[in-house]
Amino acid sequence: MKTARRRAREFAVQGVYQWQLNAHTASTIEKNLRENEFFAKADEALFRTLLFGVLQDIASLDEQLQRHYERAPEEVSPVERAILRVAALELTQHPETPYPVIINEAIEIAKTFGGADGHKFVNGVLDKLAADVRADEVEAQKRQRRNSRAG
Repeated sequence: MKTARRRAREFAVQGVYQWQLNAHTASTIEKNLRENEFFAKADEALFRTLLFGVLQDIASLDEQLQRHYERAPEEVSPVERAILRVAALELTQHPETPYPVIINEAIEIAKTFGGADGHKFVNGVLDKLAADVRADEVEAQKRQRRNSRAG
C-alpha cells in the first residue's frame, strides 16, 4: 500500500512533468491533479512543497543535477527529469528526510513511471548529488554500514 508521502511525491512528479510539457502555472497543475480520485490520499502539504518548490528553483536544481548526468541533458527523458527534479529539491532543501528514503522513493517512482532502466539512471544521479549536498550524512551512513559489517 502506498503511503501518503509516496502519493505526494508521485503527484509532484506528475505535476512537474505536466509543467515540462505545457508550462501551465503551478496552481493550474495543482487544480488538475486534485481531480484525481487518489489525490485525497496524498500528503497535501508535501505535494505543494515539492511542486511549488521545484518550479520556483528549477534553474538551480537543473544546474546541480546536470553535473551528475553521464549524457546530454536533452537526452534525459521527461519522466526521469521530473523525478530527478523532485528528488533534488528534497535532497537540497529538506534535510529532515533521510537521503536514502528520498533516493529509494525516486527509484520506486521511476520503476512505476519511467522507462525500462530509468531507475538505474535516477539512482546513479541521485547518489552523486547526495554525496555533494549531504556529504556528512552520506559519510555517516557509510561508516555505520562498515561498523555493522565488522561487528
